[in-house]
Parts: sequence; structure tokens; C-alpha cells
Amino acid sequence: MAITTKDVEHVAKLARLALSDDEKERFAEQLGRIIESFNELSSVDTDQIEPFTHALPLLNVMREDELRPLLGSETLLQGAPDKEGSFFRVPKIGD
Repeated sequence: MAITTKDVEHVAKLARLALSDDEKERFAEQLGRIIESFNELSSVDTDQIEPFTHALPLLNVMREDELRPLLGSETLLQGAPDKEGSFFRVPKIGD
């Protein structure tokens, strides 16, 4: 698929870019080479390749869930800038 200067103009318009005629021609040539490089990949035989989602064989790498004692409201409110009883006090928003 050849990239034309019209294609470049269309993309430039969508991106709100102002390009000179020289830039349009240069980008059309460069984008055409990029597309050709990707088209070469279609000639690679991948029938025997197993699909994968990650380059390394990783499984679930999260820590195990473990029960811990609950923190009391006193402990949780220690760093609160303002509190009222066992609640955080926050500024009123709206009327």
C-alpha cells in the first residue's frame, strides 16, 4: 500500500498540523517505508508459534492474600488533620 501526499494531508489535518509540500512528500516516503517494513512481517511463517501475551513466562506475581488484624479507628485517625469522635472532619462543600 503506497502512502500518498493526500494521505499525509488527511492525517495532518486530523492532527491539526501545518505541513509544507516538502514535508508532505518526505513524510509520505517515510511512512511508505514503514508500511513496507510491516508488510514484510506477513511473509514470516508463524504457524508453529504459540500465541503469547507477555515476552516472559509470568504468572500471577501478586502477593498471597493473608488475614491481618483490623486497625482501630484511633490508629486510623492518628494522622487526620481534623477529627470529630471516630470520624474524619472535612470542610463543608456546597450549601
